[in-house]
Amino acid sequence: MAKKKSILDLHKMKKTGEKAIWVTAYDFPMASFAEQAGIDMILVGDSLGMVTLGYDGTVPVTMEDCIMHCKAVRRGAPNTFIIGDMPFGSYQVTAGDAVANAVRFLKEANCDAIKLEGGVRVADKIRAISDAGIVVFGHIGLTPQSSGQLGGFKAQGLFVDSAREVIKDAIAVQEAGALAILLEGIPPELTEFIAKKLYGIGAGEPCDGQVLVCGDLLGMFQNFTPKFAKKYCNLAEIITNAFKEYIDEARSGAFPSDAHVYHAKDSKEAFEVMFKEFK
Repeated sequence: MAKKKSILDLHKMKKTGEKAIWVTAYDFPMASFAEQAGIDMILVGDSLGMVTLGYDGTVPVTMEDCIMHCKAVRRGAPNTFIIGDMPFGSYQVTAGDAVANAVRFLKEANCDAIKLEGGVRVADKIRAISDAGIVVFGHIGLTPQSSGQLGGFKAQGLFVDSAREVIKDAIAVQEAGALAILLEGIPPELTEFIAKKLYGIGAGEPCDGQVLVCGDLLGMFQNFTPKFAKKYCNLAEIITNAFKEYIDEARSGAFPSDAHVYHAKDSKEAFEVMFKEFK
C-alpha cells in the first residue's frame, strides 16, 4: 500500500520535476477508484454543487454539503491526501469564521488540508488559518465563487494588466502562508512565470502538477466541458445505454432470468401447505 503523500512530498516532487496528480472527487466509489489508481491527492471541490447536486454554480454549496462529501471521500481513500474546499460564505466574513470552518474539515472529515479561493482580498484569512496550524492551498485565476465579478466562467490573465493582478494574488497568497496554489483558467505563459516562484497546480504543462474533475475526466458531466478538461472516456453514454438496456430487458421479461433469483430451499409441496394457512 502506497504511503500517503504530504506537503513535503509535493515540494520534493517539484525539485525533481515529478508532476503531482490530483483529481476532484466527491464520493466513496470515486475516491476508492482514485486511490487504487495511485492518485497523489484528492480535492473535494465545491464544484460538487454542479457535478453532484445539480446547482447552476458553486455558491449554494454549504459547509454541511462539503463536510459530508469529504467524509465519504475519506472513507473511500483512507491513504490519500485529502483537501477540503471551503464553500462560499465560509471564510469571506471574518478571519475567525474562516479558522472555525477550516477546523471543521480536519476534526469532522479528517481532511489533510483546506483550499479557498481568492488572492489579495483573502490573504488575512489564509494567514489566520495557517497560523492555526492548518495546511492551506490557495486558488487564483478563474475563481468560480466570484465568477459573477469576472463576468462568468472566463479565463484570466490573458492580457498584461490582468496577468499582473494574477501575479499579485499569487504572491499575496504565498506570503500569507499557502503552501500550494491552484491556478485555474490562466495562460501557460503566465503559469510558467508563477510556477518558477511558487508551487502551482492546474493551468497548463508548466505547472508542478495537474488536477481534473472526475466528472470531466470520465465524461459524466454533460452540461459543459471546460477548455482545460480532457475526457478520457464517455461514461455518460455508457451509463445511459446501460439504463436503456435495463429498461428494455425488464419490460420484455429477459431480466430477471433464473440466474438472478433466489429459489426456495423447502419443497414446493411444503410451500403449498403453508400457503393454505392464508386462504
